[in-house]
Amino acid sequence: MRDDRDYKLELSSSAANADANASANGNDSPSPATSRPFISVQFDCCNVYLRIYRSADGAAYRGRCPRCGKPVHFAVGQGGTDSRVFRVS
Repeated sequence: MRDDRDYKLELSSSAANADANASANGNDSPSPATSRPFISVQFDCCNVYLRIYRSADGAAYRGRCPRCGKPVHFAVGQGGTDSRVFRVS
């Protein structure tokens, strides 16, 4: 199978190691990297998955397809959805 992605994902990060060390030391408070709200977005245009993090003011999730740059905007508000995974075509 051919892998034509222009990036490689490194799963072993220093943040993950810090979380493991904190749990081993009895400190179970979440790190800033794990406590930041995000949604999962699958961009059908380029068949790419991306996490989109909530804006600093907490009003929306904004992002772009990493390959073609297609913008997406998800507003945060009452009467919304509890879903955390979305497909954008």
